[in-house]
Amino acid sequence: MSNEISFDDFLKVDIRVGKVVRAEPYPEARVPAIKLWIDFGPEIGEKKTSAQITDHYTPQTLIGQQVAAVVNFPPRQIGKFMSEVLTLGFSDKNGAVVLIQPEKPVPNGSRLH
Repeated sequence: MSNEISFDDFLKVDIRVGKVVRAEPYPEARVPAIKLWIDFGPEIGEKKTSAQITDHYTPQTLIGQQVAAVVNFPPRQIGKFMSEVLTLGFSDKNGAVVLIQPEKPVPNGSRLH
């Protein structure tokens, strides 16, 4: 377990849900990855990211899926691609990432609480 944080610290991390509207392979990445364009609704808009999720997902299977992401990190250069959000997931028993997704559809841009 990590060090304890306050509830105010938790509130600083802005975790939202969005729908994947576009996905492409990212063969130039050092580790196999997929480029994602995620719609977070009218308040935040569409953001892009690169995710190392090729063990369980293909670009085609991700289109239309809702995923959770941190939307308030600064953009980060991933190779030649600028990542604007951090898509969230858990590692399975083999270390492959399984994305966090809502059990039922929720409005894009909904905040985790």
